[in-house]
Amino acid sequence: MLDIAKDIQSLSHFKRNTAHVMKQMRESGNPVVLTVNGKAEVVVQDAVAYQRLMALAERAEMIEFLRAAKADADAGRTVPAREFVQALGQKKKAKRA
Repeated sequence: MLDIAKDIQSLSHFKRNTAHVMKQMRESGNPVVLTVNGKAEVVVQDAVAYQRLMALAERAEMIEFLRAAKADADAGRTVPAREFVQALGQKKKAKRA
């Protein structure tokens, strides 16, 4: 969870204290929001935290895909797998001709 007091800092502070801020990120596991003229501009995070974020995004995408697939199945918008594969073979033959 983002700690507003520690995890939002100015870009100039980050430039002057990069090693300290990097150490803080590793210890807390939190990203740091860097501001320019008081407005959030950049989020910096360590590689491990980024990998965790990407894994969460991939899981969320898969869950959304499965929800949509289930909705299609529930609504009857499906074709038996054997028919689908046969139709693919027929399309491939038609393209050759």
